[in-house]
Parts: sequence; structure tokens; C-alpha cells
Amino acid sequence: MRKWAKGFMLLLTIVMVLTACSGGGASSGSTTTTTNEAANGGNNEATNANANAEEGNAEGNNANANAETEGEDATNEAVASDAVANFPKSEIDPNLSGEVTYWTFIDNKKYDGEILKAFNAAYPNIKVKTVFVPFADLHNKLQTTLAAGKGAPDVALVEQGQFPRYSTGGVLTDLLQAPFNAGKYKDYVSEYNWNRWSSIDGTQLLGMPWDVTPSVTYYRADIFEELGLPSDPTELGEYIQDPENFFTLAQTLKASGKWAMEWRDSPVHWLGDSFGYYDKELNWVRNTDEFVKFLDISKRVNQLKIAPHDGIYSDKGKQRVKKGESVMYVSGTYAPRDLALNFPEQKGKWKTTSAPFGLNFGAGGSTFVLPAQSQNQEAAYAFIEWITTTEAAWKLQVEQSIQPDWKNITELDWYQNHTNAYLGDQSDFSFYSSLTDKLPVRRYTTLDGLAWPIWVENVIKALDKNIDSKTAIQQAQEDIEKKLKPEKDKLLKLMQQQ
Repeated sequence: MRKWAKGFMLLLTIVMVLTACSGGGASSGSTTTTTNEAANGGNNEATNANANAEEGNAEGNNANANAETEGEDATNEAVASDAVANFPKSEIDPNLSGEVTYWTFIDNKKYDGEILKAFNAAYPNIKVKTVFVPFADLHNKLQTTLAAGKGAPDVALVEQGQFPRYSTGGVLTDLLQAPFNAGKYKDYVSEYNWNRWSSIDGTQLLGMPWDVTPSVTYYRADIFEELGLPSDPTELGEYIQDPENFFTLAQTLKASGKWAMEWRDSPVHWLGDSFGYYDKELNWVRNTDEFVKFLDISKRVNQLKIAPHDGIYSDKGKQRVKKGESVMYVSGTYAPRDLALNFPEQKGKWKTTSAPFGLNFGAGGSTFVLPAQSQNQEAAYAFIEWITTTEAAWKLQVEQSIQPDWKNITELDWYQNHTNAYLGDQSDFSFYSSLTDKLPVRRYTTLDGLAWPIWVENVIKALDKNIDSKTAIQQAQEDIEKKLKPEKDKLLKLMQQQ
């Protein structure tokens, strides 16, 4: 029996006694939540992108795929070699000239200068004017100028939750069309990342794939080891895939005055992040047995009181982390950067592994769009293609906690061998890239941000009133479909006109 398992059995006995003595009833009161899904209709990418410290990420071995044979490794090396060697060459003339205006919500002049210097090494005759615009202002101003047919930049950085605002009406250029021909790159990014920047029906590519942010689990390995819990990333990742194991671990932490999660309703929202709200024909996708199952899991989190229903970066949350009380949470791969900024004294104590319950879901991301009204489209696309696909660009971008989803980059030695000091020198980048192909394809629509608060209200009500999960999922659909019918009809009409 492993060392951690021996200690764990003793702790489990204590937990079972404490659990039997506690109430375990549903908690009530709070009706707010913060999850990755909220950002899909909001702006967490702005926060992530503007905190420009070095990214820290995850364990180099995917906890859900540890049984690779030597033969599989050899095959993977061959594929990696092909991805780098056979990557399509740019068709753009390096002597192309022009002036490009680029709007970004990333406020980092040093980074901007380095990027433009590297870009001009490849395209010396293209002048790029970088304009920083605060997150909300950028997306609002972009929508206004696109609708007006004038005033938009040649290139804009757009966050995924905002992207649907521009995905209908023909206001963005389809990058699959000549002279751009971006379709040649499709096999070099994940299916998830390619599709999220496509039109709702999947026939047009309206944003160039850039970064990707899988969600993973972060935990205090030193505290887990002290408590006799599995502290090795591979072992822990395998262990928490089973809900029963996860809840046993969470109750062990609770018995020591510690939290295993942030939000009591998270599990059903994590599943929602995997599938979105609607398919490409705007059919509702959240009324399935899987959603019933995960609402049950959220109910159990609530009943066992293993989450404070508060984020780790609130004032109280920061205190919990500093006291060693919040010791485990699920986040995007930018989390070690934020942990290092807020809790530098805990360097080397955190580690990371897979998300629990067999889930794979994204936690944000952005794209570069080319407005149809641009008069400098070829020069603009030269910048877009360069910043998303080249090694020169990515060596700068990974330092800003931006995770690539391009196989010609993620298979390079410097990327694969990267380690993160904050995570105890774990291999991080290689772990991330091992997760991207597992992210399910989902659609992003203008209805998502409108559906989110209604969905949360129904979930919280189900937790607080202990409503049958199947009934609650059905009621959520009916509530959302009724309230959003005018907006849905409007969107369907726009899609038919496109």
C-alpha cells in the first residue's frame, strides 16, 4: 500500500465519525457565483491578460493518460516532427508594405515593443500602430464601429465571451477565403479552438485561433502530504476522477478546517463550460442525463459544505489561502501566475493536475479578427498570421501567460521541456498541450451571456430548495427558452441572412 494510502485510511475513519456527527443539510442564502462560465459572457480574459507576470502551469504528465508505451512515445515523436517540419509556409510576400491599426486590451508597452520589433524583422515594410483600449471599451467600440461601417481598426484582439457580438452580419472577414486561405492551418490546432472562432454554423472562420486555456486543478502539495492525501500529481489526478474519491478527499480536508473548492455550485457549471448552451442550429444542449448527474454532484458539494462559495482572490479568500485553509481549486492554466502575484511566499508548495470528475473544459481565450471594412487587409492578415503561428511570436507570448494551441509550437523542445518554479519545477507547458485535444467542441452565441444569470438562478434554487435535479434542469431550460425567445428568433433570422 502506498505511503499516502496508509495515512489516508486513518484520516478517513476520523472523517466518517465527524461526518456522522454533522448535519450535512443544504446551505442557503448566497445567490451569486463566479466560475469560468461566467467569463464566457463576461471579461475574465482581460484580467488574465493584463496580469503580466510569468505563467505557471501544470504537471508534465497528463494524469488521465499516464500509460503511454514506448511504441506510443515513438509515434508521438514522429507526429511532433511532422508538425514542425510540415507546417505550411506563409504565402505572404515579406516585402509587402502597409500600415495597420491594431486594438488590444493587453496593457503592456514593453511586450508590445518586443512583439512589433520581432514582427518587423519578418515584415520590415509593414507599420503596426498598437492602440491600447480598456477591455469593455474595446469590445463596445468595436461593435459600434463595425455596425457603422467605419472607424474600426484593421486588427482587433477579441475575447471569447465577446466574440459572438461580431459573428453575424458579415462585419468580419472570413479567413478561409482567398487571399488568406487560413484553412491550411486547421490540422495544426485543436478542433475545439478552431471551431470556437467559426461562425455559428461552422462555415466561416471569423477569428484566427491563438491561445487555449484548459482548466486544471491546483492544490497545496505540501499540505496534502502532511494529511496523508495523494500529493503526487499523477496519483491525485487519477484519484479525483471518481466523484466518491473526490468527496472522501474533500471531507478529509474539511475535518482539518480546509476547503477543496471555491463555489458550491461549480460542478454543473464546469460541465456547462464543456458543452455551452446551444448547438449550431440553436438547439438547447443542457437538458441531458449528464447535466442531471452533475447537478446532483453540485448538490452534494452544497450539502457537505466543502466549498465556502467565495473565490480565493476576494479579501476573505486571500486570507484563507495565506492561512493554508483554501488548498485546492480548479482554474485555467494562468492560475500559477496569479498565485505567484498574490502569494509569492508559497512558491514551490503548489502543484497541479487534471480537473476532477473526468471533465475537460476551457477557461477563456482570445482571437485576432480582421474587420471587413479594413482597407489594409493583406498587411493586417500578415500581422495576424505572424502573431498566431510563429515561434518568434510565441517565445514572447508564453512569458505573458498566453498558452499556444499550435502543434508546430507545442512540439518544440524548448516548449516541451519548460518547467515552472512556482509549481515546484513541474513541467507545465507539455501538460497543457496534452489536454487541448480533449476539449469538447462547443458553440458561442450572443444568447450565452443572457442565459447565464437565468441558469445560475435555477441552479442555486435547486441547491437551496433541494429540487429534484431532473425537474430543475427541465425548469431551467423552459425558463431560459421563454425569456430569450425574442433574442433567439432575432439571432436565427440573422443566421439565415448570412
